[in-house]
Amino acid sequence: MGLLSLLRSDPLVFVLLMAALIEAIAMHEFAHALAADLQGDRMPRAFGRLTLNPAKHLDPLGTLMLLIVGFGWGKPVEFRPQALSSKRFGGAIVALAGPMMNLALAVAAALVARIMGVDFRFGIFTGPDRDAFALFLLLFFSINVLLAVFNLIPLPPLDGSRLLTIFLPPDKQRIIYFLDQYGFLILLALLFFSGFRFLRPLLATVQDLLLTLVGT
Repeated sequence: MGLLSLLRSDPLVFVLLMAALIEAIAMHEFAHALAADLQGDRMPRAFGRLTLNPAKHLDPLGTLMLLIVGFGWGKPVEFRPQALSSKRFGGAIVALAGPMMNLALAVAAALVARIMGVDFRFGIFTGPDRDAFALFLLLFFSINVLLAVFNLIPLPPLDGSRLLTIFLPPDKQRIIYFLDQYGFLILLALLFFSGFRFLRPLLATVQDLLLTLVGT
């Protein structure tokens, strides 16, 4: 079910959820652009991706799908692996920058929540019942953890697929060729048959670790 149903049933949650999603996706893509730029590739800068303006990072179709089916994506950051300062690890650094940004944003949300005296664990909101900012913090925290974990799945076109080129031994590189062909179909099948349920144990673990890290 998409997010449009929330607009009728709970407009406040809809607005806060959309704000959290848009900001999390935009910062994820900005981190990719920044990582490439810091390594010497000026292509993201030339395409206007080195900005915090969410409009530059949102994909029209991805945003529409987010509203309709509850799952969407941002505009991929184009970069040139051959222009990066590290030819072997540069691509992986760019790929990891997005999920690492999401984890950093989740930690920031948890820190602000702790300062405000808001307590939430495993996606359960236990702060003031209808405090809009506290609710936004919970949504922002949960969404960023989800984006980080989901994007580290080693299936194309997700960021985690780039890590395989580093960790797989030379005689296993044919696995990458197979995943380049069928990885997206595997990913669609996982989402179609289970949604994000297959990630729930890992999401709960990561959320708990981050909340423990900030002392909540």
